[in-house]
Amino acid sequence: MFVYGLADITIGLLSEVCDDRHSEIIPCLDRNLIYQTRLKLDLSVMEHYERHCPLPEKRYNCLIPPPPGYKVPIKWPKSRDQIWKANIPHTHLATEKSDQNWMVVKGDKVVFPGGGTHFHYGADKYLASMANMLNFPKNSMNNEGNVRTVFDAGCGVASFGGYLLAYDILTMSLAPNDVHENQIQFALERGIPAYLGVLGTKRLPYPSRSFELAHCSRCRIDWLQRNGILLLELDRILRPGGYFAYSSPEAYAQDEEDLRIFRAMSAFVERMCWKIAVKRDQTVIWVKPLTNDCYMQREPGTQPPMCRSDDDPDLVWGVPMEACITPYSNQVHRSKGSALAPWPARLTTPPPRLADLGYSDDMFIKDTELWQRRVEHYWTVFGQNLESDTFRNVMDMKANLGSFAAALTNKEVWVMNVVPEDGPNTLKIVYDRGLLGSVHNWCESYSTYPRTYDLIHAWTVFSDIERRGCSIVDLLLEMDRILRPKGYIIYNDKRSIAEVIKKYLGALHWESVAISDSQLVEQDEDDVVFIIQKKMWLTSESLKDSE
Repeated sequence: MFVYGLADITIGLLSEVCDDRHSEIIPCLDRNLIYQTRLKLDLSVMEHYERHCPLPEKRYNCLIPPPPGYKVPIKWPKSRDQIWKANIPHTHLATEKSDQNWMVVKGDKVVFPGGGTHFHYGADKYLASMANMLNFPKNSMNNEGNVRTVFDAGCGVASFGGYLLAYDILTMSLAPNDVHENQIQFALERGIPAYLGVLGTKRLPYPSRSFELAHCSRCRIDWLQRNGILLLELDRILRPGGYFAYSSPEAYAQDEEDLRIFRAMSAFVERMCWKIAVKRDQTVIWVKPLTNDCYMQREPGTQPPMCRSDDDPDLVWGVPMEACITPYSNQVHRSKGSALAPWPARLTTPPPRLADLGYSDDMFIKDTELWQRRVEHYWTVFGQNLESDTFRNVMDMKANLGSFAAALTNKEVWVMNVVPEDGPNTLKIVYDRGLLGSVHNWCESYSTYPRTYDLIHAWTVFSDIERRGCSIVDLLLEMDRILRPKGYIIYNDKRSIAEVIKKYLGALHWESVAISDSQLVEQDEDDVVFIIQKKMWLTSESLKDSE
């Protein structure tokens, strides 16, 4: 537990700046840590790209510096197509993927033409073609609001997800910290939702039945390995009637090896009860069943097996993947689908899975209304500090039902809704509202690059951390790591902890913007709303470079 009497000592340590070579450090995805600790990992199943966090005594107790010449990021929507080169000074992808139009260096900027490994001529044309293949009305990928959340595996610089935003579709773009190590960093700098992760041995940090569409465009994943366990993980996170769009050489079988792989993959997903929705040119799209009927009609002993009845498909934090099919609940089977309203009505319509948590529709509606009032209060406290484009990437550190994010839907932002792994498993409600998020343990570092969020909302997170006996100082350092210079924190928690945080403001290069009594937002008497801004600061090396 954090000891307040040690505050002065810790403040001195916090004033230290990490070495410039740590400007992009991701503590739980640090390959140098793996080498130093000599972890015995199976590289063939991507264990080296999974989370491995340092012990408390090995953590970086210093501020992560920005790279030389760092500038305040370009604002959305311009950022979708261009960023400052100095902010991510890695241009090897522009050379390596030059034939695929991923990105182009132009002067002091990196420009994104919208290309990808399988859509050199632009994601917009690729998406229109995919919607046409699926006979979606008006060739629109949102299918009249019935496609809202998408998962993109091996996403590159996330142009696929970036162009889906125009259809009111949110995409969880996922890639590991691999040889293309900065692809997720580019995605987030562009203002596109993204997460550092890998289809390896652990379940992805998303609940079952979260996405209407999964996508892989030459994502270099061996889908048949380990009894098809990665396909079965996709099956777990796809909704009833969800699609898997697969654009790859195997899909159009140019040689014997491609043909062999595609035949084996087709036979496997058929046993999973997937059917081919459409196959055209270099893309095949499979569709998942709406009910359990096909599963119940399979011959005894058919592989892959059904999951055990006691397996919880929504338990994901650090849980190994299972090579089995997750059946639907009785409610889904009877409804012949998720029974979710189309977007945007989905955001405020109580979803059926509320009953899994013992929550009523009335509780959901009241929570939505409460957070609408709280967000209005936050914006009042901000006062004249806000412009319409102040925020793009937003994180809610304790999202509960996602109502904070729901209150922001009239703004040009996206929200990473984080649900703590030790609390109620509400992330499925977040996804059922048409929002994105992940499970996380705030005693550890988050799976993202430094300087990726414009606004961090911390509602009762510090009280939770204190109760768990984890370090408040470590949490402050982690928030500083992922917050962009000039970015903001909304602290909504106990006054006593806010007073402690105030002692660290100078060391962290943070400044107080405003403080307000939380009684105005219907909370405990000793809670306060505390608005903090991170200052822009540069190291001596950065200053030399920018002069």
